[in-house]
Amino acid sequence: MADITKFWFLRHLRANPTAHIRHLNRARLAHDGTGQAFWFRPLNAAVSEIPVDDREQPLLFHARTVDFQDVTVQATITYRVADPAIAAARIDFSIDPDTGAWRARPLEQVGGLLTELAQQHALDLVARMTLPQALAEGMASVRERIARGLGNDQRIVDTGLAIIDIRVVAVRAEPDVERALQTPMREQVQQDSDKATFERRALAVERERAIAENELQNQIELARREEQLVAQKGQNERRRATEAVAANQVHTEAKAAQQRLLADAEADSTRVVGLAAADIETARLAAYRDVDTHILLALAMEKLAGNLPEIGTVNVTPDLVTALLSRLATAGT
Repeated sequence: MADITKFWFLRHLRANPTAHIRHLNRARLAHDGTGQAFWFRPLNAAVSEIPVDDREQPLLFHARTVDFQDVTVQATITYRVADPAIAAARIDFSIDPDTGAWRARPLEQVGGLLTELAQQHALDLVARMTLPQALAEGMASVRERIARGLGNDQRIVDTGLAIIDIRVVAVRAEPDVERALQTPMREQVQQDSDKATFERRALAVERERAIAENELQNQIELARREEQLVAQKGQNERRRATEAVAANQVHTEAKAAQQRLLADAEADSTRVVGLAAADIETARLAAYRDVDTHILLALAMEKLAGNLPEIGTVNVTPDLVTALLSRLATAGT
C-alpha cells in the first residue's frame, strides 16, 4: 500500500518498489512507473496502484471422476501483473487519495478469475479419469493441464497477467474411500512385513543351527585333540617309565659290577692277609717247636698276664704256693 501524506489541499504519495503507480491528472497520464513519489491534488487526480511482484493464489476445490467418486484438488498458482496499464484498465486498482487503500478488491478479483479458469481445466481432466488414475497420475496430469490451459487462455493475456508457476500439492479422495483404497496396500505391506519377519526368523534359526553345528564340530575336534593329547601323554609316560627302567637297570648293573669288583678286591685282600697271617703263624710255630715246654708255659703266662686286666691286690694262699712249689720242684728234677 502506498504511503500518502496530507498537506492541506495537497497530497504526497510514496510507493513501494514493487508497486506500479498510474497517476491520471484531469484524465491525462501524469505519472506511470514503479517506486513513484510525487505531489498531487486529490480533487482532479485518479491514482491506481498495481502490484508487480510475484503473488500466489491457493486453490482448493472438489472434482468428480468418471466412476462418480469425489476427489479434492489442492494447488497453488504463482502469477504477476505483466502489463500494469492493461491490468489497470480491466481491473479497478484505484486507491483512496487520503489513505492509500484500494477502493475495491482487485486481488480477490484476480484470484477468483485464476481459480475459476484453473478449476475449469482441472474438472474437465478429472471427469475423464477413474479414481485410481486420479490418485496415481492426478498431480502431474492436473498440473500440466492447468499450465497448458492458463497459458493458452486469452483472458489471462487480456487482463495483463502472466503465470509464473503452477504447483499441485495433492489430489485426494474422501477419507473413507481413501482408507478403503489403502487397505489392500496396507495388507500387502503387512504381508511383506510378516514375510520379512518370517524370513528373518528362519534366517535366525538357520544361523543358530549353523552356530550349534559349529560348536558341536568344535567340541568333536576338541575331544579328538584331547584324545590325541591323552594318547601322547600315555606314550610319553611309557617312554619315560621305559627310560627310567633302563636307567635303573644300567645303574643296578653298574652297582653290581662295582660290588663284584669290591668283593673280589676284598677277597683277594683277605686271601693275601690270611696267607701272610698263616705264614707268620707257621714261622712262629716253627720257632716254638724246639723250645722247652716250661719256657713255652712261662711265655704263655707272660702273655696272659699282659692281656689280663690291671690287678690291684693279689691274694696268695698256702694252697697256691704249695702247688707252685711242687711244680717247680718237679721241673728241677
